[in-house]
Amino acid sequence: MKIKVIFLIMLFGGISQTRASELIDLVNTYKADTRALQRTYSMEESQEYYSRFTTFYKDWKGKVEGIDFQALSPQGKIDYVLIKNLIKKDSYLFSLDYNAFKEIAHVTDFADGLYKFIKERRRGKRPISNELADVFTLAGKTIDNKMSTLKKIPFKGWMQAEKAAKSIASLRKGLKEAYSFYYDYDPEFTWWMKMPYAKLEEKLISYEEFLRQNYSENSVKDDGSGIIGQPIGKDALIENLKLEFIPYTPEQLIKTAEKQFEWCKAEMIKASEELGYGKDWKAALEHVKNTYVPPGKQPEAIMELYNKSIKFIEDRNLITLPEMAKENWGMIMMTPERQKVNPFFTGGTEISISYPTEGMSHDDKLMSMRGNNPNFSFPTVQHELLPGHNLQFFMTTRQKNYRNAFSTPFWVEGWALYWEIILWNKGFPQTPEQKIGSLFWRIHRCARIIFSLKYHLGELTPQECIDLLVNEVGHEYANAEAEVRRSFTTRYPPLYQLAYMMGGLQFYALRNEILAKGWTEKEFHDRVMQEGRIPVELLRNLLLEIPVYENYKTNWKFSTEFK
Repeated sequence: MKIKVIFLIMLFGGISQTRASELIDLVNTYKADTRALQRTYSMEESQEYYSRFTTFYKDWKGKVEGIDFQALSPQGKIDYVLIKNLIKKDSYLFSLDYNAFKEIAHVTDFADGLYKFIKERRRGKRPISNELADVFTLAGKTIDNKMSTLKKIPFKGWMQAEKAAKSIASLRKGLKEAYSFYYDYDPEFTWWMKMPYAKLEEKLISYEEFLRQNYSENSVKDDGSGIIGQPIGKDALIENLKLEFIPYTPEQLIKTAEKQFEWCKAEMIKASEELGYGKDWKAALEHVKNTYVPPGKQPEAIMELYNKSIKFIEDRNLITLPEMAKENWGMIMMTPERQKVNPFFTGGTEISISYPTEGMSHDDKLMSMRGNNPNFSFPTVQHELLPGHNLQFFMTTRQKNYRNAFSTPFWVEGWALYWEIILWNKGFPQTPEQKIGSLFWRIHRCARIIFSLKYHLGELTPQECIDLLVNEVGHEYANAEAEVRRSFTTRYPPLYQLAYMMGGLQFYALRNEILAKGWTEKEFHDRVMQEGRIPVELLRNLLLEIPVYENYKTNWKFSTEFK
């Protein structure tokens, strides 16, 4: 037993600092309750769903407020602030959806009998099939009347129309599940319901499509780019920033991104001059893009870069990299379909390599290879693997894994970006090509802040975001288009793209504070990995033993550029 304890101390840097808090079970219960209700109330666009979760968040708010905050340990107080904030964040995002639903709820006012059937199915109540057939038939007839009425009063905006269509899609999903439960297992149900269900499903499909298109001509859904997102506006941006413990306005974040952008350009010019292109850094960038490896060679190139970065990090004793972590990461090739929204490789438990396939067009093949050349990949292999995302996954399944509930992109992506900053400062990129590759990604992260915030503020369209990436960063067009599509049409939250650089700056500022206290870099880095996925500001309070209070609000000004 003593040997095991000594091993843990050697591996993780001590055990007293990583004691569990009193609120582990509370956090786990909240997440388990959330998942349980989502499974039960699977029609997310229904009054039943919104009513149940309104009660859920109210009950949990009261439960947390009933805890004796002063009696908690320092770790427990941090978790108290985090669970309280998580409930507030979930409730706030939920309220935005609910308010949007209330505006279009009338499109399902014909469906009370259908919702009743779905609800009673959950407990296996046998329906009176001939009466249910009447309900389905009447609902189908009512849909025709509703479409005639709603056609005269279209929605003001396309997002309302989309929300309305989703409510019908949600109803269709619930009906299909309930119908399938009885069909063929109940002969009477099957005899009565087969035709009414088929006809109603056909009507609902038409109704859903009608609603999706039924909005004012003054509302612009597609700016011509084919990328259709949903900008959230300034008020929602500000509230989201507070909930992520970022005490700055969107305008302040754009300002610091622009300053970082200028620093990157100045460094890019220095590297360009080393290559013989003078101040024409875009010409130097074109040179670097053409350093791509032939088809079939990219996995070997990635492996070579991985080995170089690991050796560099371990030679300088910067962080503990467990042997099991180095042994158990995987490598896959990204599908052509996924490359349309992820033009560059991604990472985590495995690295997913983006490179062209035989079936791509000639232009797309070249854009993929040029955009994934070894010098562009030079600063990002460690971002995706060790000590970036792969180490995060490895450690957060072993250390305080209940804190995965508090995961934020400012921790996840910020940590990986922070390592790009650290390795740059330590001279990891040696050649001008490697420097340009590193700076390309730094500029890219600055541009992400600018284009994503300006999009949500209503100041840029998706096409203008693409143009910014092509003209100001130097992206291949298809890669820029995929990047913008990824930002606005997938499940990434609105602040995700700015979290890379801002999270990295948070970690860098915390590092400087911690080292000033006499810690080594390794001690700091290992401790970060022990404390789990929490906002960097709360991590700072924990490491520097700064007390938190019961109604804690973000206040850490981590960047001097804002002062």
